[in-house]
Amino acid sequence: MATTNTSGRRKTAVARIYLKDGNGSIIVNDKDYKVYFPTLPLQYVVNQALEVSNQLGKYDVMVNVQGGGIAGQAEATRLAIAKALVELDPEVKPALRAKGIMTRDSRMVERKKPGRRKARRKFQFSKR
Repeated sequence: MATTNTSGRRKTAVARIYLKDGNGSIIVNDKDYKVYFPTLPLQYVVNQALEVSNQLGKYDVMVNVQGGGIAGQAEATRLAIAKALVELDPEVKPALRAKGIMTRDSRMVERKKPGRRKARRKFQFSKR
């Protein structure tokens, strides 16, 4: 019986997953993934690693995801599932890498600077 634990991150979201042989159920924070991620694009993102590697319906996935927003959580979950699939079957790595699923998206929110309204937005200038 194949089991593995991995984690994935995106922005400030961290997804820790437990992947084992099963019938394809994906549970996110004790809810079905279709309830936790209500929109179809987010559901597609979560399933993407399994679809690309032709493993859909072969594994049960238990996900604990914290931080960030719903899109960041979905992408963190996708990365964690991809890492777990590669750990169990290294032959799927080239297909996942070709689709960009194995890459950790390092883009983060730029910090606010002093003397500015936001990271780059300056305070309103009044000429008179």
